[in-house]
Amino acid sequence: MSITRIDRTSPPGPMMSRCVIRGDMVYLAGLTARDRSADITGQTRQILDQIDHYLAQAGTDKSNLLQANLWITDMANFSSMNAVWNDWVDPENPPARACVKADLAVPELLVEIMVTACR
Repeated sequence: MSITRIDRTSPPGPMMSRCVIRGDMVYLAGLTARDRSADITGQTRQILDQIDHYLAQAGTDKSNLLQANLWITDMANFSSMNAVWNDWVDPENPPARACVKADLAVPELLVEIMVTACR
């Protein structure tokens, strides 16, 4: 079974693929906001837009999410982040999900999200 890698990155940052497809499985890397000056709401929206983009490239959408891992730097931001998530996620097909507090690679980043989906 072939593997398709979308949006491969290269040094000086980490070498990785932002989206990997094998068969009917789609794996997204931990995604962060491009505009790091945005608040938690703005950063979360940016990431969910990226998820929609990569899932579309892989031939699927958020209704096929299986799992989501979310990392936030401050649990005081959980409600605001979760409100954006709840507005976005398919209410009939929510994935299994975990959300934990973590230090992220860059201090301006407030949230990182990684998902797995099927096609």
